[in-house]
Amino acid sequence: MLRLRSCGVAHLLSSPITSHGYALPRLLSATTAVSPPTGFAVEEYLVDTCGLTRAQALKASAKLSHLKSPANADAVLAFLAGLGLSSADVAALVARDPKFLCAGVEATLSPIVVELTGLGLSRSEIARLVPLAAEHFRCKSVVSKVHYYLHLLGPSEKFLRVFKGNHHLLSHSLEKVVKRNVRLLRECTLGACDIGKLAISLPRMLTANVEQIRAMVASAEALGVPPGCAMFRQALRSVALVSEEKIATKLDHLKKATRWSDTDAGIAVSRWLSVLSLSKETLQRKSDFFIAEVGLEPAYIARRPAMLSFSLEGRLRPRYYVMRFLKENGLLDHDRDYYGMVLCSEKVFAEKFICPHKEAAPHLPEDYAAARRGEMPTNFRFI
Repeated sequence: MLRLRSCGVAHLLSSPITSHGYALPRLLSATTAVSPPTGFAVEEYLVDTCGLTRAQALKASAKLSHLKSPANADAVLAFLAGLGLSSADVAALVARDPKFLCAGVEATLSPIVVELTGLGLSRSEIARLVPLAAEHFRCKSVVSKVHYYLHLLGPSEKFLRVFKGNHHLLSHSLEKVVKRNVRLLRECTLGACDIGKLAISLPRMLTANVEQIRAMVASAEALGVPPGCAMFRQALRSVALVSEEKIATKLDHLKKATRWSDTDAGIAVSRWLSVLSLSKETLQRKSDFFIAEVGLEPAYIARRPAMLSFSLEGRLRPRYYVMRFLKENGLLDHDRDYYGMVLCSEKVFAEKFICPHKEAAPHLPEDYAAARRGEMPTNFRFI
């Protein structure tokens, strides 16, 4: 082709028409238009070989204009295929980080895979990591960062779950951001296991601004859940997901529905944080039952907030009926605590409070079952 083009140029230059001065520039312009292109068609390569859309390829090609050959890009694609990445994963990776195609396979990518394998990651896990890490995977510092997170979070599966929820884990400085946040959480008496669980439910916690974490700690303390409390980790999670205004509103509803004082509410929240997730209507119905029917004091309920987690129709009311029936018929000690009867499993409840009274109260199993269905058996009628 080049030879033909050269002959064409020679023929045009030797033509008689070139004796006219005006003709030569036009002929030279014509020959320039058919000169061989340099490099290769990057945009077409991104579409045809990498699977990018035309719009993605147009945008990505600007970062690859220096490429003169597809050789390195072909090697990278072969490397990714060898790891097991799907064509969709490859397309997403290249669209996000076009310069990944410029990474050295032998000098950079392959050694990183070897070192990650040495940390315990399988090739399939590394294949999951690559599209998430993108440009950070072609930096050798990725190995030391993954090593730290594996030590902090535990098995590689946990690390990948956290990383999927927070792609900034590999872009933030370990020393200036992540380790600083971990130190602050440790100062709040959270152990490695708690920090790992917190990171899974709140991946951004590890890379958050330190002032944000301090604000979360302060909000948890305002709920009556200080550092060192068994519910502190759950409190941090709750205040991170809900605004201070919403928490204040929930506390207000909680106190009104249960007739709790500020102290009672603080005790209840510190012992069972999920009490804040109950609706105002649910709190009102259960509180009315405990106080008006069972005769419990609000402070008693506040110190045993887990009572509020059980179904009113399926457990709380039927078991109260059994307790009253047994006490009024002299089959149960009057000092028997209702809370203990609520907590035990159905199997244990039947073994302790139903089966032993089959002779004295033969209809008790049927009556209890009917009560759990929302019915009021005749034998449970109280005078």
